[in-house]
Amino acid sequence: MSAVPDLKLLVPGQALPVRTFQCEPVQLFLYNAALWNADRIHFDHPHTTLTEGYPALVMAGPLLGDWLAQAANEWAGDAGFLRSIEYSNRRACYVGDVLRSVGQVRSVDTESGDVVLELAIVNQRDEVALPGTAVVRLARA
Repeated sequence: MSAVPDLKLLVPGQALPVRTFQCEPVQLFLYNAALWNADRIHFDHPHTTLTEGYPALVMAGPLLGDWLAQAANEWAGDAGFLRSIEYSNRRACYVGDVLRSVGQVRSVDTESGDVVLELAIVNQRDEVALPGTAVVRLARA
């Protein structure tokens, strides 16, 4: 984990570090198995491409949301924590896509220590697949 960002130095528009993700078939299978999600588009390549018409195995939306939460938690560091997160799946992502989490500080409340983050998962074409917001509570000095 990283050091906790200093509340006094944060300003709206400040960028968060970019994280890169690429899902492999086994990771996707295990993730969906843990969720008891048996939809074949997540593990059966011939069915997904030939029957359903997708270009590759379809990534699970909750996995993208988990990656968004990880980005916020990593940014908050050891003494911060994620208070809330919300997101919306807007575009399908597929095994083989190179995805990135991007974000910026939307607002800072130095009294409570709450920082609102504007976040997104974007694909290799810079298309937003999953926009979201998170509230992170940081330690006050």
